[in-house]
Amino acid sequence: MIEHPTRDAGFGVYVHWPFCASKCPYCDFNSHVRHQPVDQERFLAAFRREIAHNAARIPGRTVTSIFFGGGTPSLMKPETVGAILDAIGGAWAVDPGAEVTLEANPTSVEADRFRGYRTAGINRVSLGVQALNDPDLRRLGRMHSVEEALAAVKIAASIFERYSFDLIYARPNQTPEEWRAELKQAIGHAVEHLSLYQLTIEPGTWFQRLYDAGKITIPDEETGRALYDVTQEVCEAHGLPAYEISNHARPGAESRHNLVYWRYGEYAGIGPGAHGRLVTGNARLATSTEKHPETWLAQVEREGHGIVEEEVLTSEAEGDEFLLMGLRLKEGIDPRRYTAFTGRELNARKVRHLLEDGLIRTEGNRLAVTREGFPVLNAVIAELAA
Repeated sequence: MIEHPTRDAGFGVYVHWPFCASKCPYCDFNSHVRHQPVDQERFLAAFRREIAHNAARIPGRTVTSIFFGGGTPSLMKPETVGAILDAIGGAWAVDPGAEVTLEANPTSVEADRFRGYRTAGINRVSLGVQALNDPDLRRLGRMHSVEEALAAVKIAASIFERYSFDLIYARPNQTPEEWRAELKQAIGHAVEHLSLYQLTIEPGTWFQRLYDAGKITIPDEETGRALYDVTQEVCEAHGLPAYEISNHARPGAESRHNLVYWRYGEYAGIGPGAHGRLVTGNARLATSTEKHPETWLAQVEREGHGIVEEEVLTSEAEGDEFLLMGLRLKEGIDPRRYTAFTGRELNARKVRHLLEDGLIRTEGNRLAVTREGFPVLNAVIAELAA
């Protein structure tokens, strides 16, 4: 059997906890608010069953990273987190140096749990700070203040060797000068990693309703580009260059789990609404689970898994996904892997035109998007994939 050209890109396990204390108005993630306590024991049993189902399909893997995302995973009891990690360790070998990340909201109540998460096996946290001024935090629907956020960052730094936090920029009425000052403040608290996302109006969100009604505006394209340029300039000047279009880190401190995605590795998606890419023999399966938490729970209890969609990707689809993920990275891609997926080389004429336009660069065996190309990344990918 022909071996699939993916095995060296790592194997990650993504665990989705779908519950939040409140729904942020900009968020289109699979997150749900429940006004009654969640039955964590019942969900834990379902997570165990879905992990076992995945392990039966792809045995013999070594887990290089685990990521608890959401939703708000820091609403989980540390004991629940520890039991899920035990289940993953029972299903597959886990690399001794595996990165194990948990997303957390920086409220004081959840920060108090950090020691419990560390004992459970978490070695990296990612904090959803989102802004460093209180009026914008309120507009973003966040339940913490700047003071609480920075206190949580301090606690995280005292407990975990590695931590990161997120900020959203291009917020309503935000200027490049304001963002420059806020970003410098953030870097003063960030040891190794920042995720910096440009605000977009996502379909179906409360922000979309407000935007359509003319009640909020976001910076225009020119200001958005200026904010992006400030982001690159300030982070590079302070030793946190971009390694991916929205992620900045000191060299060696990149998110290893997200690199599995961007380098087009293999990962199992566990929990409501989780996506996976499982490699069996010479085929890559795209899997997705039921999004609604209680419906997912009932299906797992009935069938042993919550998968509702599964597709064997064509070589063309694999090539497209490989470009879509890999070109987000500053390191870019090795075009020979594209050929291994698709059976054909990238179009030399299109590559030449993009090189001439300064939107991509080549270095040795690698092809990457330039800084000038990143603001039009989707267009670059569409050109190469066509």
